[in-house]
Amino acid sequence: MQVKIVLRLCLFLLLLVGSLSACAVLPTITNANGTPISTSNTSGSPPTPALNTWYPASSGIAVRYEDWKSPGNNEDTVTIVRLDPQRVHLSIGYQPTQPMGLRDWMQQEQAKVIINGGYFDLQDNATGLLVSNGHISGSSYTGFGGMLSVNSNGTINLRSLRDQPYDPSTERLQQATQSSPMLIIGGQRTQFLANAASQRRSVVAIDKQGRLLFIISPGEAFSLDELADLLVSSDLALTTALNLDGGASTGLYMNAGNQHIATDSISALPIVIIVK
Repeated sequence: MQVKIVLRLCLFLLLLVGSLSACAVLPTITNANGTPISTSNTSGSPPTPALNTWYPASSGIAVRYEDWKSPGNNEDTVTIVRLDPQRVHLSIGYQPTQPMGLRDWMQQEQAKVIINGGYFDLQDNATGLLVSNGHISGSSYTGFGGMLSVNSNGTINLRSLRDQPYDPSTERLQQATQSSPMLIIGGQRTQFLANAASQRRSVVAIDKQGRLLFIISPGEAFSLDELADLLVSSDLALTTALNLDGGASTGLYMNAGNQHIATDSISALPIVIIVK
């Protein structure tokens, strides 16, 4: 009787070892669009996208991940979302009396992509001009900073306010958020005064083909000077780039096709950029 029990126990252990060994052999995982991505590890975490590859999401939207390293050996994996302005609708969300984390903004707006916007003060009011669905708040920066805007024709524009000041008498903006500093103008890195602190970073940019890009560095890896150098030396072919409100405000969500991003802000945000 005891021999039978021992034999059964040995057989059970052999089957258990065999099943565990089988679990460690992972198949190659492929996105629905056929783009290969790296497999998950044995801990069961979700697949990690391959670097330096554009993944189509939905019409007019693609995403890419890159490892960036500064000369000071600070390093982070940045997320880049690229948008075709002809195929998306961009708006500015503004709720100074009811700021929310980016996750809650995403749930409220049911957007394809959402990212933090420009600067706000301790009362959650925009520090520069803010236009949300035609409603104007605040006043424009003068002689510095930049503005992401959408005019009455639906044209998306990103510009330096030093080179192209806002003119309320002639411009009919439907959406706008302002921030600072400009990091790239005319394809060239700008010069600005900023401390050397490394923070979470977020950027809005335009490339040579006129596409809109959202870029975030979710780790406290880069100073603004390092970020500007990395942007201009990248292969993104950027012509214009504006720093958004980084630090605790940095966040990016995307739910487009089979591509999903969830990087929440640490702070509640009164200003967000919404893409539908």
